[in-house]
Amino acid sequence: QVQLVESGGGLVQAGGSLRLSCAASGRTFNIYTMGWFRQAPGKEREFVAASSWSGIGSTWYADSVKGRFTLSRDNAKNTRYLQMNSLKPEDTAVYYCAADPRGAYYDPAAFHYWGQGTQVTVSS
Repeated sequence: QVQLVESGGGLVQAGGSLRLSCAASGRTFNIYTMGWFRQAPGKEREFVAASSWSGIGSTWYADSVKGRFTLSRDNAKNTRYLQMNSLKPEDTAVYYCAADPRGAYYDPAAFHYWGQGTQVTVSS
């Protein structure tokens, strides 16, 4: 089992920045890929970014966040980060980290482990 806990959400003005954290515990050695997704009210959960847990290999970003969001990691803390810059009102959503997909990295249905989510609200 793997447990994921997100933190770092909040209210920010358009153009501002936030850094989300995803702390993992449990059998983290089984994690190959982790991803970030978001879900706005009335919308489906959508892909934001993903990378290998180790950081070796590819990193993927949704077109809507490319150039503004960046993934990073602290292996000693088993924590992964999503740095979000130049935030826009349309980035408002609950953000989730997820791990161990059994399919495509961009498909939320493929991920086995999920955090509880953290709210990001961007005011105009």
